[in-house]
Amino acid sequence: MSLTEIEILGWTRIFTLLLGMGWAAWMDHKERRVQNEHWLVWVKPALFLRALELMYHGADWTIYLTASAAVAYASGAVLGRPTLSDIKAGSRMDQSVALWYLISFIGLIFGAVNYQSVNPIDVILGNETGLGALWWSTFAVLPFILLIDVAWRLRMLHGGADAKALMWVALLIPNWSSMPLSFSSATSEALFSLPPVFSLLMWGGLSFLAIPFILLTLNIIRGHVRNFGDLLLAWHASKMPREDVLNRHVWLLSTLIEKPDGSVEVYHKTRAPRKTPSDSELRAALSELKEAGVEQVWVSQKLPLLVFLFPAILPMVFLGDPMALIMPWLGLE
Repeated sequence: MSLTEIEILGWTRIFTLLLGMGWAAWMDHKERRVQNEHWLVWVKPALFLRALELMYHGADWTIYLTASAAVAYASGAVLGRPTLSDIKAGSRMDQSVALWYLISFIGLIFGAVNYQSVNPIDVILGNETGLGALWWSTFAVLPFILLIDVAWRLRMLHGGADAKALMWVALLIPNWSSMPLSFSSATSEALFSLPPVFSLLMWGGLSFLAIPFILLTLNIIRGHVRNFGDLLLAWHASKMPREDVLNRHVWLLSTLIEKPDGSVEVYHKTRAPRKTPSDSELRAALSELKEAGVEQVWVSQKLPLLVFLFPAILPMVFLGDPMALIMPWLGLE
């Protein structure tokens, strides 16, 4: 079966998504940091594929500049925003970025004027085609990126790598027509569906629900569940040698408490601390446990969001938008 040009672009996007997100998830897991250089490298194929798609649809200059406006705004998370003082001081970088902002904004305004007669609701419902629909679908990426940025600034997304990854996904796969949906027609037939970037985030959240079952199974297999207290910990924590804690990205749950009779016993917290303790505080706690002869401790893993977003790519590719699957079950077709 031969593939169309759009399907080839779609599968290339998925391949790029797997590579770029997989690499970022690995770095975030090992180092708890994803360098900005990673996004600067992987945004290039995203922009190249987007340009090819716009060329295929015969986009005019306003649509290209509207797409550029979304990229310009997202670039602030990696390159920073140009400041008036730096522009006046003669910073070529800030002057170039400011000029980029201005040109993109002009294109966006002209596009809005040219296609103001096109109803965005008709675009969402699939009743509108042509350049008007293409401009609105291109413009829609900008509020998605703005929403992700606001969530990051308000600490609803705690990691900068998480926000940058979601912005990158929004640029790479701006809408469902940008990727093949060969395995499920629910998304293409649905009256309403989430944008791909938010669908990926939702699938990532659903994959997080599997963690308690995985941890409980592993703790039972390893023989760490010996009493009811262990069972309360086993679904969200794991045991490891005390000396390994400093070299792992974990929160220490085991501590010592003094009983009313003056004796000391080991107590295992059921929740990770709200504030991550400093290295000196952690070393002091581990030293106390060592003096008490505690060799195995309970810890809670620090799992970054990217670790869940990477496997979430597969259900997004095979099943599409989760809301398009859930809504018929609720009688909301």
